[in-house]
Amino acid sequence: MNVPQQTEIYLGRQPILDISQNVVAYELLFRSGQQLTAGVIDDMLATSTVIINTISHFGIDSVLDKQFGFINVSYDLLMSDVLELLPYERVVLEILETVTIDENVIQRCRELKAIGFRLALDDFEYNLTYEPLFEIVDIIKFDVMLSDAYQIEQALKLVKQWPNIQLLAEKVEDIEQFHRYRDWGFTLFQGYFFAHPAILSGRKANPNQIALMQVMSQVMSDAESADIERTFKESPNLALGLLRLVNSVGMGIRLKIGSLHQALAVVGRRQLQRWVQLLLYTQDGSSASNPLRQLAATRAKTMELLSQQHPDRSHHTADARDRAFMVGILSLVDAVLGMKMEDILAQIGLIDEVKDAILKREGFLGQLLALVEKTETGDFNAASDLLAQIGLTPADLSNAQLEAMQWATSLVEEAGS
Repeated sequence: MNVPQQTEIYLGRQPILDISQNVVAYELLFRSGQQLTAGVIDDMLATSTVIINTISHFGIDSVLDKQFGFINVSYDLLMSDVLELLPYERVVLEILETVTIDENVIQRCRELKAIGFRLALDDFEYNLTYEPLFEIVDIIKFDVMLSDAYQIEQALKLVKQWPNIQLLAEKVEDIEQFHRYRDWGFTLFQGYFFAHPAILSGRKANPNQIALMQVMSQVMSDAESADIERTFKESPNLALGLLRLVNSVGMGIRLKIGSLHQALAVVGRRQLQRWVQLLLYTQDGSSASNPLRQLAATRAKTMELLSQQHPDRSHHTADARDRAFMVGILSLVDAVLGMKMEDILAQIGLIDEVKDAILKREGFLGQLLALVEKTETGDFNAASDLLAQIGLTPADLSNAQLEAMQWATSLVEEAGS
């Protein structure tokens, strides 16, 4: 099949987590520039074009790393041969709830399963027409915002007769929901509950986190190098984390670092500031697939690259790029510390431009932050409007996403090893 070229690509990537809250897959959300406006004559062709071009443009390994990719398929796309161009061993085909289940669909699902694809049912609500698929599909997704708890419980009584099926809870937005559906037998989870912690009044950061905040303040106030080194030496875990990050491939330094003094000298103040910010997400000892760490690293790098691509060259300076990176990395730090963002930022000497971007989504940096947040959730209409306001193009966004995903993957894996 000949697939026409399509350069205006939007990509959203939403993590799917297991019971241990490790990232095991991503749902990939695709749109073309055409699909953001009315009047698309052939929605299936537009969707398939975007999927194939995005896979080839980004590269499947850059987008997914070692995880699976969930891709939504309509009836027309399900029945087309476009799907056979996808890497079946990496892709889960997510059959939309709008697909009417008939003999053709059942037969097509058998064919795709025989090829090697995994299959999922999206936004599942039980009815008899689905039963022939229960021996074929691998995953059933329940939208916990769409169905109430009673409806889900009743459906589970029937679905659990097929032990081959994994249950995925979608749009899980708080930790209580995560615990509830885990206890009901769900083993996969999608939603941003991991980035929306319960804020505990009066909670204090642990010693490592306090040391990190101290280093951030020291760097921003241009403190003496000996004072910064002393802060690291007083926190061995913090020093180890810095050495791991500096030695990682994402750092881009060819020589290996053997001492804390050498690490601080080689890195320099500007880079030290960003690695200390990243250490907030790595010093807790959690695994390399920690979703919050992946999201923060990707978000920060995307914002830095978008700043560099802006037509106004005043955003290209090292200081401007560092501010964009800082806003991205600090925008999720409340989830790490379990504290109110206002209380955290009050402990760091941030300029108003950075603080207002994080707290109010104001200014150029606030617009960049809002833009990456909208692409993460798949709100491409809002993302398109923000791109126009900022003065960037979908190509700018997709290029920044690709490079940020590659950078974050290499950095986080090395730091967590």
